[in-house]
Amino acid sequence: MIAVNQGLATLAFFGVGVNLVLFLTQVLDQDNASAANNVSKWTGTVYLCSLIGAFLSDSYWGRYLTCAIFQLILVLSLGLLSLASRLFLINPADCGDGIRLCNTPSQLGFSMFYLSIYLVAFGFGRHQPALATFGSDQFNDSHHKGANLKAAFFSYFYFALNVGSLFSDTILVYYENSGMWTLGFLVSFGSAIIALLFYRSGTPRYRYMKASGNPLPRVAQVFVAAYRKWGVTPANAGALYEVERTESAIKGSKKILHTSQFLDKAAMITPNDLSAPNNPWRLCTVTQVEEAKCVLKMLPIWLCTIMYSVIFTQMASLFVEQGDVMASKLGDFRIPAASMSAFDICSVLIWTGVYRHVVIPLARRLSNNPKGLTELQRMGSDSSPRYKGSNP
Repeated sequence: MIAVNQGLATLAFFGVGVNLVLFLTQVLDQDNASAANNVSKWTGTVYLCSLIGAFLSDSYWGRYLTCAIFQLILVLSLGLLSLASRLFLINPADCGDGIRLCNTPSQLGFSMFYLSIYLVAFGFGRHQPALATFGSDQFNDSHHKGANLKAAFFSYFYFALNVGSLFSDTILVYYENSGMWTLGFLVSFGSAIIALLFYRSGTPRYRYMKASGNPLPRVAQVFVAAYRKWGVTPANAGALYEVERTESAIKGSKKILHTSQFLDKAAMITPNDLSAPNNPWRLCTVTQVEEAKCVLKMLPIWLCTIMYSVIFTQMASLFVEQGDVMASKLGDFRIPAASMSAFDICSVLIWTGVYRHVVIPLARRLSNNPKGLTELQRMGSDSSPRYKGSNP
C-alpha cells in the first residue's frame, strides 16, 4: 500500500513539476531565464519542506499523521491548480501548445496559480520523507528476516517512485504539450486522490512508532554537558551513564550502542552530577550522546549532496528548455521535451532490478554480508574492511 501510494503521489507531483518550466513559458509567456529561475525556487521549496516535514514527523506528529495531513494538502492544491487552469489560465482552449499563445491571465489567475503550485510543493515536500521512514517502520529489523525485508523495501519503494515519474514524463507531458494542460493537472489530481485512499486503507494494519520529541535540545545538551566536563579524564565505556530499562530515555527510540570516545564526557558521572540528578544539561545518556554523534556524521553526507542537487535541479528547467528547441521529431511525432528525463528513469528502473536480483546475491557470496553491500559501498566510496559478522 505504501509503495503504490508513493508511485501514485509521485505521478501526481511530477505531472506538475516535470513540465512546469514549459507551462511558464508557453502559457504565462515568461522568458526562459525567468521560467528556469522560478522553477528552481519552486524546487528549492520542495526540498526545504522535506526538511520541515521530516522534523515534524519524527519530533511531534508521528509519520502516519504527517503523511495523511500533507497528502490531503497535496490533493487540495492539485484541485485548485486544475480549477485555476480551466477558468483563468488556458484561454482560449487548447492554447499553450507552443504554437497558439494564451491570453494574459488576470491577477486572480496568477495568484491562484502560484498559490496552488507552492501548496503542491508544501504538501508533497513534507509528506515525502515521512512516507519513506514510515514504510521502514513496518519491518522489525531486530530479526534477520526483517532487516533483509527492510533493505528490499527501499529498492521497491524507489522502483515505485520511478514508475510514477515515468508515466508523468511520457504520457502526461505529451498531452500537456499538446495544449491539454488542464487534463494533465486533472489526471494528477485524480492520482493524488487514489494515492491518499490507498494510504488510508492500510490504517488498521500499519505499525506505528512514537514521535521522539524535538532532537535539537537533546543534541545541544550533549555539547553543553561535554563542555562542562572538558578537563575530566574520559572513563571506559562500561562506566558511562545509561538508563537501566530496556528502552532508551528518548521516547520512541531504541538504545544505541556505544561507538567511540568522542563526546563521551557528556555521559560521565561526576560528583557534581550526584548533587543535581536528572539534569540532562550536566549528564546525558549514552544513547543521547550517540544521537549527537549521528547528527555530526550526517553533516559530511549532507554537504556532499549540495553540488549534486544544484546540477540535478537543472533537469526540471534548463534541460527541458534545451529539449524544447531540439529537432526531436520522429516522423510526424514530436518527442515532448520533458520526456528527455525518461532516459534517467529507465536506467534507474533497469538497474534497480539488476541490483536486487543479480548484484546483491553475488555480493552476499563474496563478502559474507547479509546486505550484500554496505551503504557506502553502494555509493562506490567505501574503503572499510569486509563484513566480519558484527553490526557495520
